[in-house]
Amino acid sequence: MEVQLEAPGGLLRQLKVRIPAENVAKAVDQRLKQLSARAKIPGFRPGKAPFKVIQQQYGASARLDAVSDLVQKSYPEALSKAGVSPAGMPKIDVTAETEGQPLEYVASFEVYPEIVLQGLDKLQIEKPVVLIQDADIDKLVDNLRKGRRELEVVDRAAAAGDQVSIDFDGKLDGVPFQGGKGEKVEFEIGAGQFLPDLENGIVGHAAGDSFTVPVNFPEDYRSEELKGKTAHFDVVLHQVKGVKLPAVDDADFLKAHNVATADELRDKGKTALENEREKAIRGRLKSQALEQLLAQNPIDVPSALIQQEIPRLRDDAAQRMNMRNLPPEKRDELLPAALFEQTARRRVALGLLIGEVIKQLKVELDPSRVEKALDELAGDYEQPEEVKQYYRSNAQMMQGLRAVVLEDQVVERLLAGVTPSETPMSLEQLLNPQAQA
Repeated sequence: MEVQLEAPGGLLRQLKVRIPAENVAKAVDQRLKQLSARAKIPGFRPGKAPFKVIQQQYGASARLDAVSDLVQKSYPEALSKAGVSPAGMPKIDVTAETEGQPLEYVASFEVYPEIVLQGLDKLQIEKPVVLIQDADIDKLVDNLRKGRRELEVVDRAAAAGDQVSIDFDGKLDGVPFQGGKGEKVEFEIGAGQFLPDLENGIVGHAAGDSFTVPVNFPEDYRSEELKGKTAHFDVVLHQVKGVKLPAVDDADFLKAHNVATADELRDKGKTALENEREKAIRGRLKSQALEQLLAQNPIDVPSALIQQEIPRLRDDAAQRMNMRNLPPEKRDELLPAALFEQTARRRVALGLLIGEVIKQLKVELDPSRVEKALDELAGDYEQPEEVKQYYRSNAQMMQGLRAVVLEDQVVERLLAGVTPSETPMSLEQLLNPQAQA
C-alpha cells in the first residue's frame, strides 16, 4: 500500500492511498467465495454453482463490497503510516477503481493544530477583596423570609410588591388590539409580568376602583402594531393582597432552617455567604486566567470539532428554554446552528489549549479533590449521601465532575507564579457583576 499525505492549507489534510491490484482481486475473490457458499441460483443446489456463474451473477456487487471493506480496513493503517491523527471523521472519495488496476482513494480530514503555548508568564489577574457586611446578612435573611411569605387580602390602596387581581381592556386610538384584554388576571406589582406603566398605574388604587391607565409601548416591542405607541387600558381592580412575612424569631420559620434562634440563623447565613463569596472569587480568577490563555494563544480550530460541539450547546439551550419535547426539526429551526458557532469555536479552542497545558505542565487529576468536590456539591442537598451515590452510579456525571476538577487544577498551575492585584468590592458587585454594568 502506497500512502501520500498532502496539506492543501490550514488544518486540512488529504491522504492519498493506493492499494495494489492483486490485493483488490484477492479481496473480490474472497467475497465471491463467501457468497458462493450460500448463493441460490436457479438450476444449482445452494453452494454448488460454478465459480464462473457466481462471478457473472454477483461480480459487480462483490467488487463494491470488497472495495468498501478495503477502504475501511486500510484507512487506519494509512493514517499510522503517514503519522497523522485526524480531528473528526474523513470524507473519502474513491478516485480509481477499475478491474485489474490498483484501487486509489483520497481521505480528506482536518488535523489538530500544533500548539506552542505562550504568554503563560504574562497573566494579569485581579482578585476581588470582599468583606461580608451586616447588610448582606440582613438581605439574605429577608430573602429567606420572603421565601415563606403569605398573602392576605388587605383593605387599602395597592402598593409595589402587592398581588392584585384585575380586568383590563386596552385600546389603541380607541380600537381594541390582540392580546390587550384580560379578566381576573393576578400578578405582583413590580415583578415585571406586564409593562411598567400598567403595573405602576395600579399603585394607589383600592379594590373596587375603575380607572384608565396610559401605557407607552417601547420602540423594540415585539408587536409591530404597538411598538412606540401609547395605548389606554381600562382597568377594574378586584382585589389587593399584601405580603405577610414571618418574624425573624418566628419558631416555625427558624425550624424550617434548622436553627433555634435568630442569631444562629444569622451565623448560618454568614457562613453560607462566605462560601458563596469564595466560590465566586475562584470563578473570577478562573475566568480571567482562561480568557487570557485564549487571548495569548490564538489557534486554528478544526471545523469538525466545532460541529460536534454545536449539538451539545443546542441541547443545553433547549433544556433551559423548555424545548426538549419539541420535534427535533422544529427545535433546530428555532435554535439554528449559527447561534452557537462562535461559542462552540471558543469552547473547542479553550479545550485544546487546556489539554496542551495539562501535557506541558504535567498536570494530573487529584482523586482526593474529586471527592472533595463531590462532598461540596452534595452538601447543597438535604440528602447528601444519596446525591453522592447517584453521582457515583453515573459514569458520565462523574466524568464531568473529574473534568471540572482537572480544569481547576490547570487554573491553579497557571496562577501559581502570578501575584494578583487586589480589587475591593461589595458582595453584590461580586455576585452580580452584570447588574453593576
